[in-house]
Amino acid sequence: MRNKILIIPILACLLFSCSKFNDEYTYGESENINWNAAADSATNALIAQFWNEEGYFNYGSNGSDNGFQYWPNAHAMDVLIDAFIRTNDTRFSGYFDKWFTGIRSKNGNTYYNVFYDDMEWNALTFLRMYDLTKQEKYLTATKDLWNDIIKGWNETYAEGGIAWRKDMLYSKNACSNGPAAILAARLYNITKEESFKTWAIKIYDWEKNTLYEWATGGIYDNINGESGAINKAVLTYNTGTFVGAAVELHKITGDAAYLNDAQKCANYTITKCIDSGNNVLRDEGTGDNALFKGIFIRYYLMLIQEPGLNEDYKRKFINFFNNNATTLWTKATFKNSLLFGPSWIAPPAGEAQLTAQSSACMMIEAKAAFEKAGMQ
Repeated sequence: MRNKILIIPILACLLFSCSKFNDEYTYGESENINWNAAADSATNALIAQFWNEEGYFNYGSNGSDNGFQYWPNAHAMDVLIDAFIRTNDTRFSGYFDKWFTGIRSKNGNTYYNVFYDDMEWNALTFLRMYDLTKQEKYLTATKDLWNDIIKGWNETYAEGGIAWRKDMLYSKNACSNGPAAILAARLYNITKEESFKTWAIKIYDWEKNTLYEWATGGIYDNINGESGAINKAVLTYNTGTFVGAAVELHKITGDAAYLNDAQKCANYTITKCIDSGNNVLRDEGTGDNALFKGIFIRYYLMLIQEPGLNEDYKRKFINFFNNNATTLWTKATFKNSLLFGPSWIAPPAGEAQLTAQSSACMMIEAKAAFEKAGMQ
């Protein structure tokens, strides 16, 4: 992940024109929305507007490349994976190999990167593709990335944790540790190799002991291992991946403490990281930051589907989830082209970024998956 934007900017409005997508769904109250059709439409727009035939997703809409961005590509492909799981339509899985080859070529003929979290996200996507297809090349690439990622763990600074960048080993960030714990847990689930479970617990424990605010459930952004200074900004990227890691470890161990951690962190997020006037996740900015809400929602969905979650919290969490989906779809969709911006309460005026588009699509695919599972 590139440099974070901690001051939320105003989205620049650029003139945009393109063909209109079929508008067969209903905009309106949640009970009147066909979420399967909405997800089809949003994900189809992601492909139509951002897919590059060289095998990756452009950063800008309407065929605007604007420079290759490695880590948002993983999240865009995750949306197509979500769509494939939801529909079993091989049109979506048909992109797997093209993308797997394309991003390697575009990334300098390698999957390695200076950012540890960037590699973690691509590894997580590879692992999802392996889980669906059982093609060994996806698992091999995941393990290769893991072997490079784990070199980022060092105890010289902050007594542990995976560094954010290879050239900044002193900077220990939530963004590089939450996804790593999820990746290790999922590798354990697939391979049953105990070392992955050990790493998942070790990384999670370090993050909880170093960046978790025990009183509230918030997750601080990073610690400077040279000075000991902690950046106390709380971003939905970081709370989301902490929730995801906690849920994965709860599934593996059965330890209720992990579920309690996830519940507390999620409750902090939906109470503090919001636009209180609309009770939706706040606009955290353009660029990288536009992806953060979708990342939170991906793992929040796991939590609200988890057996054992406190029933009072579960109802509160589901109400928040449904409100975010409905508000995004009814208020923040540019209906002519089904493009989305970083705000979930207002549409973009025209052009969109891959980060904002993928984030919104993650929310809509999550809602469709939630409905398919028979939950309301």
